[in-house]
Amino acid sequence: MISPERKIFSGEVSSAIFPGIAGFFGIQPGHAPLVSSLKKGKIVYAAGGESHELEIERGIVEMYNGAITACVEQAAKG
Repeated sequence: MISPERKIFSGEVSSAIFPGIAGFFGIQPGHAPLVSSLKKGKIVYAAGGESHELEIERGIVEMYNGAITACVEQAAKG
């Protein structure tokens, strides 16, 4: 997961939930290839046995060949 400013996360995940334009959707290992635009909301992903959350303004995600790549604009903090 990257933003225009920095790398946010790189590693293996067991699942991820994204705020797609048409609604939330999940990706797990073996998911079919896809590309989707993302809207303002929360990405939730499981890595290393822990759940992580990231608030975003918008972005795009691709699932291809077993890898998830997301380029997002992070939500402004406080």
